[in-house]
Amino acid sequence: MPPQAQEKRSFLEFLKSFIGIVRVLQILLGAGLWVTIAANKYEGSIHFVLFVAVLFWLLTLAIFMLTFLDKQDLVPIVGGERWLLTNVIHDISATLLYPSAIGIMIYKTQKVAYCSLEGYKHKCLYKVYLTASVFAGLTAAVYLLSAIYCSCRKCRGEQTVV
Repeated sequence: MPPQAQEKRSFLEFLKSFIGIVRVLQILLGAGLWVTIAANKYEGSIHFVLFVAVLFWLLTLAIFMLTFLDKQDLVPIVGGERWLLTNVIHDISATLLYPSAIGIMIYKTQKVAYCSLEGYKHKCLYKVYLTASVFAGLTAAVYLLSAIYCSCRKCRGEQTVV
């Protein structure tokens, strides 16, 4: 079998694996969260939500690409045989920070809930905040799922993400 066909097969195997699907979901849901917030006017504590969303979106994108291209051995200190542990730490960190982002979005949503009333004529961010709350919740759930999966693999003594 030519080397190129073998590489394509490993790419497809990663994309079809549980962790590949979860990483794609994390990237899509995280992008949905920060695009929803960034496309509208925001202030105050929403900056933290945007920080968490963009930070973990970029980190997840980098982890996804390095794993997809099978280049995790090139990453100094945290790559190679420590790559699974790096993924676990990343996912647990996201799982710990996303609940505060969810809380902020729920608080902001409740704060502007009055403008969802019929007949309210001014610009209202209720639907934007509600959408961002849903995206934050779904993203946190996917990070938790990934953290559990990678932790189980690490506890079984496995060294690879896939």
